[in-house]
Amino acid sequence: MNQGLIPQRYARALYKVALERNCTEQLYTIMKTLDGSFTANPELIRVMENPFVSAAEKKSLLLTAAGVDAKNASEKNNAAGTLVDFIKLLDNNRRTDFMRGIALAYIAIYRKERQISTVTVTSAAPLQPDATARLMAIIKARHPQGSIEYSEKVDPNLIGGFTIAIDNQRLDASIKNELKQLRLKLLSH
Repeated sequence: MNQGLIPQRYARALYKVALERNCTEQLYTIMKTLDGSFTANPELIRVMENPFVSAAEKKSLLLTAAGVDAKNASEKNNAAGTLVDFIKLLDNNRRTDFMRGIALAYIAIYRKERQISTVTVTSAAPLQPDATARLMAIIKARHPQGSIEYSEKVDPNLIGGFTIAIDNQRLDASIKNELKQLRLKLLSH
């Protein structure tokens, strides 16, 4: 079976349960925290795949990585309780190793349902507040429907300029890209 299909199916089921329990937004926040933990600690993926780590330890690690207090997770109708129930289901089906993929799929489903675009601006140096405001105004004018989740990154390797990633689209206005294009042009002659 396709590795991407399993997380998608579980994420859709989780989203439906979260809708019924009226906790989709809180669960979205939890899933973003969980994904951030997986990103910051790549070893967590190997721990989830390790058959020698007990189910209780995996559950505890996942709850901690998601920023969920186990004491608050006893209520069925809140996001923490929904996550605990979901982890139990994954454990029963021996699918805890898919948790990161499920978190990413849930995030994508939530964003699609709520028409949320992600915008990441990467620049060679931190942007000034007025430049950020101008960029946001341009982006909002191009994406009037839905809302925007905005983040900034600094990458000195760009030398100058910036890149903007809006969902799956990318605009590269960096000096690094200009130099690369110039190099390719010179090599082709």
